[in-house]
Amino acid sequence: MNPAQFAETVTDSQVGALIRAHRLRIGLTQRELADLSTISVRAIRDLEHGRATRPRTDTVRLMADALRLGPRARAALEEAARPGRAGRAPAGPPAPPDAPKPLVGRDTETDTLVRELAPDGGERLVHVVGLPGVGKTRVALAAAAALHGSGMPVLWHAFEGAAHDYVPTAGGPWRELTERLVSGLYASGLPHREPAGGESASALLGEGPVLLVLDGAPARAPGADRLTRLLHEVPGLRLLVTSDEPWQAPGERLFLLCPLPVPSGAGARGTEDGPQQAGDEREPAVRMFLDQVRRVLAAPAVTAADRERAVRICRLLDGHPGALSAAASWLVVSDLAALCDTLAVDPAAFLDHLGGRDDRLRDSLYGRIGRLPAGPRAVLDALCAAPGPDSPAEGFGLPALTELTGGSLPACGRLLRELLLSGLVRAAHEEGPARFRVPALVRALVSGAPVGAPQATAAV
Repeated sequence: MNPAQFAETVTDSQVGALIRAHRLRIGLTQRELADLSTISVRAIRDLEHGRATRPRTDTVRLMADALRLGPRARAALEEAARPGRAGRAPAGPPAPPDAPKPLVGRDTETDTLVRELAPDGGERLVHVVGLPGVGKTRVALAAAAALHGSGMPVLWHAFEGAAHDYVPTAGGPWRELTERLVSGLYASGLPHREPAGGESASALLGEGPVLLVLDGAPARAPGADRLTRLLHEVPGLRLLVTSDEPWQAPGERLFLLCPLPVPSGAGARGTEDGPQQAGDEREPAVRMFLDQVRRVLAAPAVTAADRERAVRICRLLDGHPGALSAAASWLVVSDLAALCDTLAVDPAAFLDHLGGRDDRLRDSLYGRIGRLPAGPRAVLDALCAAPGPDSPAEGFGLPALTELTGGSLPACGRLLRELLLSGLVRAAHEEGPARFRVPALVRALVSGAPVGAPQATAAV
């Protein structure tokens, strides 16, 4: 089966595929597009899924206006919707899943991924790593949607255990091709069925650009020989991988995704906050948390006191998106003041989502800490045990780490790098010498986290 035959079997209508591609490109959900266009969600869903193939002229106009299409894109949409052209037609390149809601505060990260994975970019294997719940899947969805909007086919595979907070793509031949590629990478190591047919990946995909997203990939990297052979056989293939830990594979570009920025100032240790700053709500973490608050409370606005508490909560949870979402869910039975007071004592108190979502954030974070090798875990324990407001846990440089552990500068540098890539230590972006800190949420979890290897001493 060649690429043309694959495309011909896709059953979405051409006009629906264009609407979906433009919607994903600008980060709108179907509900948000419906609100902007005054077209019902059901009508948009029917168009995108090919159940409606002959939209009225005014419907097309409203869609084009809501999607902010330029003259050429508008003309292409009108041409696809013209009577006689609206039958079942190739829908173009396969698309990534629908994102659940707009992405907040990740424009720089998304733009970087798109630039590096584009046909004229310099990377073919980009691995997004970071703490569980930090938003790796959501950033990958945004980057994949942007690349798809530019015409690049996107194949998406979610491994067992990956967060599925999105609308999955349909099955069909593109799904079969994706399974073939994943099975080829992992062979018998994962329970994926090998599709029938003997065509090579290069014969199926040709030489054009295509993106394969591996969401929630296991820590065990695929064989280097299989990975190298696949990239060699399919010259246009780009791989975007999300997981908690790097593969350390040849040619791998590590992309560390940190939590969202929060307003600077006191508050992480339970001290009094300074006066409310006008720009605090524009900080990504605060904006995201307040959006969650409004969703839970169904309130049109929040008070100035609520905003102050939200800023402090974001500091206490270090801007971690998953932790902020879980904490906001508790507002069904609590209030912001009580939430803030409890988190000041224990930042890990509300990691379990009250709504019954099976995201297992607490277990995932414990697991990430517990999988650390003995050396990095000993350094993390030493940092978290250091007392006082000026302790290495609050902010430290590499020389202070050597003094704390008694290790050599090169050894401490390697261990610090491993902790940074795990997300368990963050760089403190301030002027002056390079400094690092252990997030408050991580410090709260370390004492209760399992140890993957026998407990080591602090010396390295």
